[in-house]
Amino acid sequence: TLMVREGLADGMVSGTVHSTAATIRPAFEIIKTRTDASIVSSVFFMCLADKVLVYGDCAVNPDPDAAQLSDIAVQSAATAARFGVEPRIAMLSYSTGTSGSGADVEKVRAATELVRGARPDLRIEGPIQYDAAVEPSVAATKLPDSEVAGRATVLIFPDLNTGNNTYKAVQRSAGAVAVGPVLQGLRKPVNDLSRGALVQDIVNTVAITAIQAQGESA
Repeated sequence: TLMVREGLADGMVSGTVHSTAATIRPAFEIIKTRTDASIVSSVFFMCLADKVLVYGDCAVNPDPDAAQLSDIAVQSAATAARFGVEPRIAMLSYSTGTSGSGADVEKVRAATELVRGARPDLRIEGPIQYDAAVEPSVAATKLPDSEVAGRATVLIFPDLNTGNNTYKAVQRSAGAVAVGPVLQGLRKPVNDLSRGALVQDIVNTVAITAIQAQGESA
């Protein structure tokens, strides 16, 4: 981590023989957060048979508040764009549009409005349920006038419990290749691996880290 901070290395990949905490905590303390990010978060690239979706945050922040959730959405959109995925952001909830209420729904609604206020250039919809976010036929019924519903590419989960379980369910049940977690918001690229990582997982993460490093130096 010190080598990355001092510019002796362009990025770091770790975690096959160390815990996530041992990889990420030094990065928080030594490399620190970018000036344009309030928190460090993460995304997974979910490689399906016909498309790539970006899931955030499924690894770092247990229960982000509305402001943190909006930051995760903006960071995730930037990460998606850097890797060639056109960002159309779905702020996920158990309610779509104005159909439901409750503290969890209102958090997502507030986060969506914060993103719209800070980044009017981003296409975003929320609160929205997963099916309405990715399935055009459902979107046509629930949010027919949305330019995101039914074709979302960046899916932001309201908390870590939801995000972590969903990415694993899609990975295991739909046969998706999950690449990540890709950390975002740090001043320099550091990425974590599972201790069960395969060689291909390591290669994928190294490639992503190299692309992040090129972006930093550009």
